[in-house]
Amino acid sequence: MTNNILEFKDVWKTYAMGSEKINALSGLSMKLKEGSFKAVMGPSGSGKSTFLHVAGILDTPSRGIFKIKGKEPGELSVKEQAKLRRNEIGFIFQRFNLMSQLSALENVILPMIEENTKKAKEILNNMGLEGKYDKFPGQLSGGEQQRVAIARALANDPSIILADEPTGELDTKNASLIMQILQDLNKKEGVSIVVVTHNPASASFADEIIRMSDGKIVNGGT
Repeated sequence: MTNNILEFKDVWKTYAMGSEKINALSGLSMKLKEGSFKAVMGPSGSGKSTFLHVAGILDTPSRGIFKIKGKEPGELSVKEQAKLRRNEIGFIFQRFNLMSQLSALENVILPMIEENTKKAKEILNNMGLEGKYDKFPGQLSGGEQQRVAIARALANDPSIILADEPTGELDTKNASLIMQILQDLNKKEGVSIVVVTHNPASASFADEIIRMSDGKIVNGGT
């Protein structure tokens, strides 16, 4: 039986805005199986980013149960949470978030638990970036920068990749290329992937589209 890599059960996330309380997540429940590829869609303010922050152990629920690989981050120390995040999760962002003063190779090596230049080069090669090791982000195209970002996300062999609008800054051709890379990682390497996107073409690469509204799942994710 396939295990769940992410599990949310009646998860709420409430923020105080002065005297007002805002529910970014409102009883969100979903299960994501290991090896799955899900796209999360929904209007602005639907809770997609908050969902990703909780899934990435960057934020904690106000109430409810969240588990990653059967572990509840809320029951772990800050140090244990950081270790779980580092070992299990790879992040990809819309604006790449590369270190501008570091080369492509150095950006991939930076998060490694144990520095491994050979491995970093192999990952970049797999992204079609042979010969780009010494290039700085400013010397690379948007598509190339995002491929470096994917390589960085893979540095510690994560179980799951969380991608926040990974094609938002790219043209149609590069967006399709990036989504194909993610699909290949899922199909060939078994990496679980969650992509938050507004782009239906990007979402079409996923096995399932999960739709959010008002801080909860309205379709999919079971």
